[in-house]
Formats: sequence, structure tokens, C-alpha cells
Amino acid sequence: MTNVILLGPPGAGKGTQAKTLSERTSLSHVASGDLFRAALSEGTELGLLAKSYMDRGELVPDEVVIGMILERIAQPDCANGVIFDGFPRTLEQATALEQALAKHGSTIDAVLYLFVPQDVLLRRIAGRQTCKTCGATYNIYYFPSHRPGICDACTGKLYQRSDDSLETAQNRLDVYFTQTAPLIEYYKQQGLLHEIDGQREISLVADAMLLALNINPELTAPPKE
Repeated sequence: MTNVILLGPPGAGKGTQAKTLSERTSLSHVASGDLFRAALSEGTELGLLAKSYMDRGELVPDEVVIGMILERIAQPDCANGVIFDGFPRTLEQATALEQALAKHGSTIDAVLYLFVPQDVLLRRIAGRQTCKTCGATYNIYYFPSHRPGICDACTGKLYQRSDDSLETAQNRLDVYFTQTAPLIEYYKQQGLLHEIDGQREISLVADAMLLALNINPELTAPPKE
């Protein structure tokens, strides 16, 4: 079993890279944000509570997040290991995760930190648009749709998530660097931290993550079309 934590501020590309890493290994991708959105789509009390914090760019309380994550990693598809995306975000969460894994004779094997300058992060977040119909994503600064507000794939309408406005994006980054950044030093002291340049092409970032895990990228390369 291999357990990997993917750290990085909003807009660093954690979701994209976690998905890529999962596809190129046998590790399951567990994203706290996806768990929250699933709860919201189902109209649960937890989902509505999580949304109230996310819309303000604030962190969801530890006790809510920890319970959801521990329930998720107990499922059979996580038996070979997990890529934690968006969790832990606080030292309390990190400790709770370590204790939970220890009960099953497991540990955190590596922490990958995606570093991206703050000005780039703001453009990535505030410029993000999503298709209401098919879920395709765009960015008005880096990869805009051919027609403003219209999805290239299905001609659906593009929208901006409520937590992706410029003001909320700045607040999300402030919250991250204040409350989450201490984890970087925490894992560095444990000898688990690997800093990855998150500004490079997606494939190069993925290869760097695999190398940090002592995995040969050429042996896990996606098939050529």
C-alpha cells in the first residue's frame, strides 16, 4: 500500500495531477472537494454546510472533513493506496489521518507539493469557466473557448463557480497560506516532502511526481493515440 498526499494552493492543478497520477498507478484518487460536491448534489445537510464555507473561500471545519475522508478510505477500492487531494489542510487533520492509517498498519509515504506563484494562481482561479452541460473546463486567460461563454465540445453555456470570483479567489489563497502552509514545514521535517514545479506542462509535472515516488515515468506512460 502506498499513500500519497498532494499539497498545493487553489489553482495549482492538484485535481488534474491527482487524476493523472491515479491513472498511471494503482492508487485511488480521494478528493475532499468531490466528496463535498457529491453531498451537495444529494441535498444532504453536510453538503449545504460545506457549501456555506466554500462559497466564502473558507475551510470546512476539521470534524466534518475528517469523518468524510475516513469513511471514504475504508472502501475496497482504496486497498492498494490513496492519493489524498485537498486533505489534510491543517495539522489537526494531518494527525488524525496518521492515527487512522496507523490503526491499519499503514503510513503516509510521500507528500508532493505543487508550487505555483500567486499571480499565476489568481489567473487560474478567477479565469476558470465550466460548461453547465458536459462539465468541460476553460480559462479566459490560458485556454478560452472559441466563442465567449459557449462550450467548444457541446455548445453548452459556460459559467463561473461562485467560489471562483477574484475576491473569493484571493481570500481562498490567503486562507490557504495562513492555515495550510504550515503543513509544508511539518512534512519537510519528516523527510516526506517533495517540491514539484507546477508551472510546467501537465505531462512534465506528472513525470516529476512519478520520479519523486521512485516510479519510472516511461513504464507508466499513457498509450499513444
